Amino acid sequence: MEIEQPIDPQSTYPRPAPLSLSLAPRKPSPYLLRELWPLTFLSFLQPAQAECSRMPILAAQNAYSIKTSTCLHLPLRMALVLFVTMFGAYTCYICLNQISVERSKSMLFGTIVTGNQCEIHAIPPEEVPYVHFPQPKTYSRDECSCTPVRFFVILSMQRSGSGWFETLLNSHPNISSNGEIFSAARRRDNISTIINTLDKLYSLDWFSSAAKNECVAAVGFKWMLNQGVMDHHKEILDYFKLKHVSIIFLFRRNILRRLISLLANDYDRYAKQLNGIHKSHVHSREEAEVLARFKPTINVAVLMANFSYVERTIADCLHFFSSMRHIVLYYEEIIGNQNALSHVQEFLSVPERKLVSRQVKIHTRPLPEQVTNWEDVTKMLNGTRYEHFLGHSDYGR
Repeated sequence: MEIEQPIDPQSTYPRPAPLSLSLAPRKPSPYLLRELWPLTFLSFLQPAQAECSRMPILAAQNAYSIKTSTCLHLPLRMALVLFVTMFGAYTCYICLNQISVERSKSMLFGTIVTGNQCEIHAIPPEEVPYVHFPQPKTYSRDECSCTPVRFFVILSMQRSGSGWFETLLNSHPNISSNGEIFSAARRRDNISTIINTLDKLYSLDWFSSAAKNECVAAVGFKWMLNQGVMDHHKEILDYFKLKHVSIIFLFRRNILRRLISLLANDYDRYAKQLNGIHKSHVHSREEAEVLARFKPTINVAVLMANFSYVERTIADCLHFFSSMRHIVLYYEEIIGNQNALSHVQEFLSVPERKLVSRQVKIHTRPLPEQVTNWEDVTKMLNGTRYEHFLGHSDYGR
C-alpha cells in the first residue's frame, strides 16, 4: 500500500520524503566520484559552451569588437575546475580516513563511544560480565573512558615468587598490579574496611607506583593468605562474584625452599644487612650475594607440621575461591615454562608482550649450602612424602 505525502497548502508541490542519513563514516567510493565530477564539471562549463557556439553569429554582427572572447579562456577554466574537483575529493578522503583511524583506536579493546555510553563490540558474550568501565572520583579517564578494564587479584603466600611475578605483570603497558595493599593492618580490621579498600582500588582511585590508571586494561593487586582473605572468605567471595574479579592463584611447589627464603627474609628484617636497610627483593647480583650469606637453622621438630599447615592453607584457598574464574600458577613453572606468561596475558585479555623484571634471585646455591643443619633436615624428610623437596637441582632467573 502506498502512503501519500501530505501536501503543503501554500505549495503546489508535495513535500519531499524525509531523508535518512547514515552517520557512519565511509570512505568515498571511487565509482561515485567518477560518476559525479563530470556532471559538476559539465554544468559549470555549459554556459561557456553555449557562448562559444554563438561566436560566429556574434562575430558577424560586431566585427570591430575588441572584447576578449570567453572561448579563449575555456581550456584554463576546464583545468581549474578539474583541479578543484580533485583537491576536494582528496581532502574528503583524508578526513574520512582520520575518522576511521579514531574508530579503530576506540575499538582496539572492543568498544566504541556513543554519546555518554560505551558500546561493547568484538567481545565474546561469556566475557562481557568481566568487562568494566570505571569512573574514578579523583580524575577523568578522558579518551580512555571506554577502554574496558578487567579486575583481578593474585592470591599467594609470602616468598612464593609473587613480588617477582608482579613486576613482570607491571612491565606490560596495560596491566596495573598494586602490590600488597592489605599488608597494612588498618585496611583489614573488619570486612567494611576491606570492602572500602577494594572499592577504591577497582574504581581506579588507588594511587601507587604501579598505577597506569587512565588507559589500564587490567587492574588488580596481590593478597597474601594471612592478610584477612581467609578470615572473611565468604564475604570476599560474594564481593568477587559481584565485581566479576578474576583470580590468579600463585603458589610454590617446593615449600622447603619457600621456608628457607622466609627464614632468611625474617632475619634481614631485623639485621638490615644492606647498609641498614631491609630489602625483600634486590636488583643486583652484589646485593643478592650479601643476603644469601645468611644460613638459617630449621627447627626440624615442627618441620612436618609446618609443611602440613602450608598445604592445608593452599587447599582451603582453592576450595573457597575456585568457583570464580581463575588460573593456577606455580613459581617453578613460570621459570621453566616460556608459555606460562603468555597464558597469563591471555587470561587477562591484554595484547601479548614480552614481560621483564629487574629483580635478581637471592638463593641460587644448592640447598645443602643454604641451611646450617642440612643433615637434620635430610633425616627428617627421608622416607616421607616430602622427600622430593631435598633435590639439589636449582633454577635461576
